[in-house]
Amino acid sequence: MTLREIKEILDAEVLAGEEFLDQEPVSACGSDLLSDVLAFTKERSVLLTGLTNAQVIRTAEMSDLVGIIFVRGKKPDSATIELANIKKIPLLATKLPMYEACGRLYMKGLKGCSELNSTACSTPDETDKQ
Repeated sequence: MTLREIKEILDAEVLAGEEFLDQEPVSACGSDLLSDVLAFTKERSVLLTGLTNAQVIRTAEMSDLVGIIFVRGKKPDSATIELANIKKIPLLATKLPMYEACGRLYMKGLKGCSELNSTACSTPDETDKQ
């Protein structure tokens, strides 16, 4: 599934990176905790979040994410959009709440990180027990 298809599934608006919507994320992550994004996401994932600050763009860059989808009708300011353009990170915005947006993508076949690797979403304590 491409970001362009995700745009249609979520009835989302493109805020940045229209030219990069043919990328295919390997999984999705829904979180408003950037520390969890850094700890548990897989490279080439797409992030669904309600956070709209520049740190989201920096986190996506560090985690090698293919795009960010803002939920609940939230949109970042122009400086954050410009940073995404510079970093070539597509931004989408949907009015859907995070739960419903993630559910729609999951129902259409986009996997979560736990389905890619059994330890990908484990906390450090859980990983030690395996």
